[in-house]
Amino acid sequence: MQNAVAKFVTSRALPGLRRGAYAGRVTHSTRREMSTVAFIGLGNMGRRMAANQVKSGNEVRGYDVVPEAVTAAIADGVTPTGSIAEAVQGADVVVTMVPKGDHAREAYLADGGILASADPKTLLIDSSTIDVQTAQDLHDAASAKGFRFVDAPVSGGISGAEAGTLTFMVGGGAADVAEAAKYIEPMAGNIIPTGGPTSGQAAKICNNMMLFINLQACAEGAVLARKFGLDAKVFHDIAKVSSGNSWALQTWYPVPGVTETAAANREFAATFRTDLALKDVGLALAGAEQVGVDLPAAKLVAGEFEKVIAEGDADLDCSVIIRNIDPTSPGLPQR
Repeated sequence: MQNAVAKFVTSRALPGLRRGAYAGRVTHSTRREMSTVAFIGLGNMGRRMAANQVKSGNEVRGYDVVPEAVTAAIADGVTPTGSIAEAVQGADVVVTMVPKGDHAREAYLADGGILASADPKTLLIDSSTIDVQTAQDLHDAASAKGFRFVDAPVSGGISGAEAGTLTFMVGGGAADVAEAAKYIEPMAGNIIPTGGPTSGQAAKICNNMMLFINLQACAEGAVLARKFGLDAKVFHDIAKVSSGNSWALQTWYPVPGVTETAAANREFAATFRTDLALKDVGLALAGAEQVGVDLPAAKLVAGEFEKVIAEGDADLDCSVIIRNIDPTSPGLPQR
């Protein structure tokens, strides 16, 4: 059904939510009354997520440490604020979308941060991708001050953020997760409860590790197919309906003119920066070390990202790893 947007997937019923697909996005006339949403972090993902909150009829106050990000969000109807404290005053919910665990700690725990400035009745949703220990520390700190907090990282990239079709992996207390889903819905295609605190981050770390391993496979397959003389579009059409298929192949295929959403069409201008991709793989490797698991493919991909960064391309899209396999691949920017 084309207009079925949000799915709630769970192995058990949670308060306030039912299993299965919602009949469609709840419209402004039928959904709960307008809420005030504080959105902290208005980068490539956060700005588009905040814009969908505006489209749903919510009042959205935005803050980012980068002034240009705030300016861009204003065009989407976000009300700019000069500080976290100003953004969260009187908010019903705070959504954070920041790059790293250190940034999340600063946003929540610093003087003038969220826990120091928001009303404890405010629901807190962290959609950043961060390490499990930081997520646990934020859960603990929020609970100690009487806040409800869920870790709710996302998958789906910039295109999913813009379309409001992201998959949210939500960890926390069952009632808090159910409440958070009401606010997440304008940004989501799927809302998946993952279990207790930090389980959302655990799921996201594993998922992104698999994404980047698949991306490496796409790069290797694309180069080999070209060397064999296969047309790139013909090979892609075969792979996407065959056993070589993956989200990375469908969305980020690293050859220009094949997949509309691929960074290869734009000289690998970032949809997902290489340095952030390395950060995410590093989270998986660090977690694996803690639980005694060896991840050889993840180690290989981390090494490929490290090569790109060492050559000065940290800010390019992570699919630029195809350069490591064949520096003559089409679409690569000139050095």
